[in-house]
Parts: sequence; C-alpha cells; structure tokens
Amino acid sequence: MVGATDVFNFAGTTGEQLSGRLERPTGDTKSVAIFAHCFTCSKNVAAASRISRALSAKGFVVLRFDFTGLGNSEGDFANTNFSSNVGDLEAAGRALHEEGLTPRLLVGHSLGGAAALVAASRIESIRAVATIGAPSDPAHLEHLFSSQVPTINAAGSAEVSLAGRTFMIKKEFLDDLTTQSLLDSLPSLNRALLVLHSPVDDIVGIDHAARLYQSAKHPKSFVSLDQADHLLSRQEDSDYVAEILGVWASRYVGGA
Repeated sequence: MVGATDVFNFAGTTGEQLSGRLERPTGDTKSVAIFAHCFTCSKNVAAASRISRALSAKGFVVLRFDFTGLGNSEGDFANTNFSSNVGDLEAAGRALHEEGLTPRLLVGHSLGGAAALVAASRIESIRAVATIGAPSDPAHLEHLFSSQVPTINAAGSAEVSLAGRTFMIKKEFLDDLTTQSLLDSLPSLNRALLVLHSPVDDIVGIDHAARLYQSAKHPKSFVSLDQADHLLSRQEDSDYVAEILGVWASRYVGGA
C-alpha cells in the first residue's frame, strides 16, 4: 500500500532550490531510491510518479524531483546541460543522506537514465542502477531538434519545440553532450545494472540498450518492455517496470 508523499526540496548542483517529492511506504522501509525523469520532463510525468508510487508500495522510499530549470525547480533550463543533471543527482544523494535516508538505488528514464549511469559511480552509497529507454550516447537526443542544430552552433542558441513546449538550447548544451563517453565508463561502473527497454521505442532505439548491456560488466540484466512506448504512457507498462525493479533491486540493495 502506498504511504505518504512528502515535500522534499534541496539545493541543486548550482545552488538553486530543486522541487522534490518523497514517496514513503506504509510499512518497513526496504531501501531508498532516486528517480531521474526524462529530458525536459518533470517529477510529475506519468512514468516518474507511477513508478515511484508503485515502488513505495513495495517498501522503497523514493525521491523524484525536477532537474534545475524544469517543473517547480528554480533555475534557467537554458543554462543547464547533461553534466548539471548528473550534478543534481549527486546533490539529491547528499540531501537524502543528510536526512538519514542513504540512497542505494538509482532509476533513470531516457536521458535521466544516462545521467543515472554517470552519477551512480559518484554516489558512494549506490549499489544498483536501472535505466528505462536510455540512450547509450547522450548526444543521441540531438535528433529531437536536428533541424535547429546548425542555428544553435552558428548563433550560440535557438528556441526548439519539444512535445508542444518551447525551450532555449545553447551551444554549450550541445558541446557538453559531445564530451560524454558513457560506453567507455560503463566497464568501471561497479554497480549492478538493469537495462529496461522497449523493442518498439521510436525515440531511443533498442540498439542503444544492446550497447549499454554489452559494455557493462556483470552483474547486469536486461528486460524487454515489449509494446511499451518511450514515455511508458500506459499504466500497465509503468506497473510492470515497478514490479521488475522491486524484485531485481532487492537482490542488491540493503536496508535503508
């Protein structure tokens, strides 16, 4: 049974207040997890809220929060990048630890999954990391606004439309993406890895999951999400992910 949802705000990597929600189980706490949402999404996107609540019903305390400049968090999205997302996850880990809730599990959706893979090795307490529809190369997301990339590189910035909303993307954002070498760092992850991906994902192809899995060392696992779309818009898909996560993570994470 799902317990209480508490406000959990904390300072992000650049000092702005980030807006978070802490999902608490009704009974004993098995472990503590952090959920990283998808690119330009928020902590309230369906996948983040559904999976976090479902995990809390299985005994996990779960923090879901808005990255800097998104949702209810402070800051300007135009001044953020992949590296700042990783920093926000590190800040979340510190904030939880200071509250006596040491995180053991990182879960990331889409680009949040790529950020979770990088942050996992920087948060000492993390024992397991799971990705959902994550790209093997963060620069892959450039295809979402590929027609604007020449303008961004030439002018330094441009407004792009994503899922019906407008965002300012700067050249520094693109430059940061090109410096990431996710596949090169995976062999030294030294955490249990679960890769969840749909073979019909039309935003991040299944080949990305194959590259992540092949680059990582054991213990590692792969679960197909069958007919799920990239955003896990059907509740049955989110529930399935939470079910798998709860069983898989319990093998690797200790008590809270």
